[in-house]
Amino acid sequence: MIEWFTTVQVVVACAAGILCLILGLAGRLPGDVSMGAVAVVELLLLVQLVIAIVAPLAGNPPSGSLAEFYIYLISAIVLPLAGGFWALVERNRWSTVILGGVCLAIAVMVYRMGQIWFVQGA
Repeated sequence: MIEWFTTVQVVVACAAGILCLILGLAGRLPGDVSMGAVAVVELLLLVQLVIAIVAPLAGNPPSGSLAEFYIYLISAIVLPLAGGFWALVERNRWSTVILGGVCLAIAVMVYRMGQIWFVQGA
């Protein structure tokens, strides 16, 4: 894992979450802006997956449990897909709010993944 990339992921996920919450509470249906913000969060998670596969091979192993890290990562990758699918199936303002909640949950999960990788002792 790369520390600055983790920080970028947390900031982007928080920004996307706040944006989706504001749009949803303003009555906006899921659209290009809210779904695009969630797509950026998903893209960053997929890049993180590649980094997490390559980093231990390059001499940057996690200080905590690698299994726990991957459970968080795979769960975080599934969340925007499930939330986005739900938002497209049930198009109402609360779907946009749910997308915001998904992004904020991902921000917390990525922060925890950073703790597992950098801080937590095995």
